[in-house]
Amino acid sequence: MNRRRVVITGVGAVTPLALTAEETWQGLLAGRSGIARITQFDASGLPVQIAGEVKGFDPKNYMSFKEARRMSRATHLAVAAAQEAVAAAGLKPPLGERAGVLIGTAVGGMEWLLEQYIVYAEHGLSRVNPFAIPAALPNMPSHHVSMWAQALGPISAISTACATGTQAVGEAVEFIRRGAADVMISGGVEGFIQLVAVGGFCAMRALAVCNDEPERASRPFDATRDGFVYSEGCGIVVLESLEHAQARGAPILAEVLGHASSSDGFHVAQPDPEGRGASRAMRWALEDAAVTPQQIDYVNAHGAATPLGDVAETKAIKNVFGEYAYKVPISSTKSMIGHAMGGAGAIEAVACVLTIRDQVIHPTINLEHPDPECDLDYVPGKARPARVRLTLSNSFGLGGQNACLVLGQFEG
Repeated sequence: MNRRRVVITGVGAVTPLALTAEETWQGLLAGRSGIARITQFDASGLPVQIAGEVKGFDPKNYMSFKEARRMSRATHLAVAAAQEAVAAAGLKPPLGERAGVLIGTAVGGMEWLLEQYIVYAEHGLSRVNPFAIPAALPNMPSHHVSMWAQALGPISAISTACATGTQAVGEAVEFIRRGAADVMISGGVEGFIQLVAVGGFCAMRALAVCNDEPERASRPFDATRDGFVYSEGCGIVVLESLEHAQARGAPILAEVLGHASSSDGFHVAQPDPEGRGASRAMRWALEDAAVTPQQIDYVNAHGAATPLGDVAETKAIKNVFGEYAYKVPISSTKSMIGHAMGGAGAIEAVACVLTIRDQVIHPTINLEHPDPECDLDYVPGKARPARVRLTLSNSFGLGGQNACLVLGQFEG
């Protein structure tokens, strides 16, 4: 396979657990939950009053007040995580014409449109903020990261619901593989904990109802699970061609070996009950990586804790891995940070990178009542040291979107 190798040289994250990738990782290893009561709006009238909020975040620590007031929360989080990732990679702006940005988001800055609709209704056009439309667009996280880094090469955005973060990293890899860039800042972000979002998912009956014990609400693969926990956050990786990274003596954390996406073609919200679309994405990602299922040492599951989704993913893993499905360790990052929608897959990619670095698998918490239909090794309760050379990360979402990413320990 004659194509450029792509490596990861830096990671960044802002999550409900912490404001950096390293602190988030330590929280995951400790099995700590970032789920709590909603503070960003009054949720007292909703049946679900909990979420995975990013806590203690001040955008002015990453940009000027003037810049911050013209951006969405999603963009704030993306710029912060990108700054961490770029610094960790040993890069400094300006990055120039051979560097690009591809950051995805499912919702983007929709809060700006909602707020300005109210302003218009109450005060008229003269009071509408002229920055509302630019701030709301889904490509603005990419734009502002590009501006900050002076990454003047390819720029794009992906919006594929819950598969966004994983698919964004995969598509960014292709820019480097085909020679259009040497460096790509990529990932996914969501920052939309708003009444309309939480209320909408309540209406769909998709959310876990556990207001009195928020930290126990997200229960992937548990027989008592009753839905996902809505969340926010951002994960960013710095991708480089192997030649570029080696030429500057960059730290190489992992290698991106393969990726793929597929469609269920089944239902707008429910997964294919047999996991056929998810199976295709996993199988194609493994083929793109030129590895067999039996070579995978760890699977970071989509594991959102929905009654249908967890069973479908378990079936999909069995479809692809056969009997080896019972031997490979699997865990759900969402058990601790909830479902950050467009940011979820990218945060999970960061978790896979750090799993490879530290040779330890974070647990799935709140898995106390095994579901007979979810009978694989989900690493319940506590972290597990393990030999991890190859990881597979799954992201499945609304619209039958499936995306998978294969990361490996770098071998020179």
